[in-house]
Amino acid sequence: MEAEGKKATFQAVEETTPKESRPSDGIALRTRRSQAARQQKRLLDRDDQDDGTPTKKVHILLGKSTPKIHPIVLLSKLPSKHSIKTRSTQNKSFDQSPEQKPAAVQLSEFELQRLKNIEENNKFLASLNLLKPAASLHSPPKKRNQARGIKRLKPQKGQMPVRFSSRLQQIDPSGSPLAKVPLQPEPMLEERPMKPLGPLEMIPINIEEKGKSFEGFIKAWESASKEKCRISQPHEDLKRYVANLQAMTLKEEAVAKVVQDRIFSVAIHPSETRTIVAAGDKWGQVGLWNMDDQSDDNGVCVFVPHSRPVCCMSFSPFNSAHLFSLSYDGTVRCGDVSCKVFDEVYRDENDSFSSFDFLSSDASVLLVSHWDSHLSVVDHRTPGTSCEYKASLGMKSARTVSIHPMHRDLCAIAGAGDVCVYDVRKLKKKRAEPVLSLRGHTKSVASAYFSPVTGRRILTTCSDDCIRVYDSSSMNSEVPIILSLRHNNNTGRWLTRFRAVWDPKQDNCFVIGSMARPRQIEVYHESGKLLHSFWDSEYLGSVCSINAFHPTRYLMVGGNSSGRLHVFQE
Repeated sequence: MEAEGKKATFQAVEETTPKESRPSDGIALRTRRSQAARQQKRLLDRDDQDDGTPTKKVHILLGKSTPKIHPIVLLSKLPSKHSIKTRSTQNKSFDQSPEQKPAAVQLSEFELQRLKNIEENNKFLASLNLLKPAASLHSPPKKRNQARGIKRLKPQKGQMPVRFSSRLQQIDPSGSPLAKVPLQPEPMLEERPMKPLGPLEMIPINIEEKGKSFEGFIKAWESASKEKCRISQPHEDLKRYVANLQAMTLKEEAVAKVVQDRIFSVAIHPSETRTIVAAGDKWGQVGLWNMDDQSDDNGVCVFVPHSRPVCCMSFSPFNSAHLFSLSYDGTVRCGDVSCKVFDEVYRDENDSFSSFDFLSSDASVLLVSHWDSHLSVVDHRTPGTSCEYKASLGMKSARTVSIHPMHRDLCAIAGAGDVCVYDVRKLKKKRAEPVLSLRGHTKSVASAYFSPVTGRRILTTCSDDCIRVYDSSSMNSEVPIILSLRHNNNTGRWLTRFRAVWDPKQDNCFVIGSMARPRQIEVYHESGKLLHSFWDSEYLGSVCSINAFHPTRYLMVGGNSSGRLHVFQE
């Protein structure tokens, strides 16, 4: 009754009190919670006094609400199998009736419902069988030192056998075995003996000697040699020179296979009315091509005056009926069309030759370089096949030789790693000292040539991917370098090395092959400017390592490593 009276009084006071002066809802709520807590404490204390034994007091906070547990929980929060079994066994004791529970532990209906929900959740998860997949996720880490790569599985018994092509099984499409053709290796040096001593008859190997094609070729060469060749004069107008280069084209009939193997040297007849070009290959063949002949064999005649690579060739500037050729086999021959023979000029079976140049203006005296860094002076007019004298150079090797056009006593020699200028008059039998050396090369030098008209420049091609031009006008103790042009000279094993050569018509321009694509032949100025690139997407598809210009006409020949010549002309 007292409590009901207090409640009625509280309601009356609350109704008569205005809203502004009423206590807030939070204060009223805390007041009611504190009253309920004190009342619960009195009830528990009263139970202790009635029994006379101390009991465990369970305090339940009525002010905080506990969230309900949903039967479905997240897999990431799943307990382990052991913990679920432990909880289930523990929770069985709480599933007893209230009479069987100990008197010391009394839980509210909310706690009993919570424990019941936990048990139902455990039963539900156990029915889903999610514990085994979850345990497999915690597998031990793999070892770091396991072998990498894809392991090839061994074929099991009963599987289909591996299939091989008929070509690998040496079987034709009909099933019969193929006939085994023995491989024919490239002939060794011993299988290509040196040519005999003395002159060799000019007998072609691709056509009949007494045929009309060969007779027509001999007549064309003889008539072209009777012409008077003009002396080349350099053009001062560079724009006109470039315009003439741009007018030069490559046609289908201007491409022909002249020799069988890789080309090492090319030469152009100086005639202005007829076009005759020559090429020397790896195994001693010398092919001459009369481009004005439109017969079945395309006017090509192939001869074999040597047994090793023909690395240098040139028509005589004094008598174009003579074609001089030099080979690795230690021989220098002169192809004389009037006599139809390849006369032997110089022979040294114990040595190998690398290059030659005409020491005299009438081409009667030659200066021959040896691979073992020797120089030989050879007079064509002297009977026999020996040299006048032979001198040793202070170099590792001599690759090319070039005579100064104005001062013929000076020659430039390209060595293994340097370029030296020697005075021929001071050559001695023991060892000659150079007049000067050209510095700056870091690898082997492929070639070194004086400019063809004035000789005031020296052009070198080096394996360090550089083309250099030196100023040789003063010939002092030090020759200054005026150009160091970066150029890809790495031709590899199967291509002939690049050799930049001057254009006889233009004393300050040179031509060289290129590794760029599309395949092309490049012409540069001595300043390093690219003037023109010869290329043709239809008829030029290979690298032309060896190139040469006609001395007076706008005609350029490029030879590749398959024995083909490409002729660009106006």
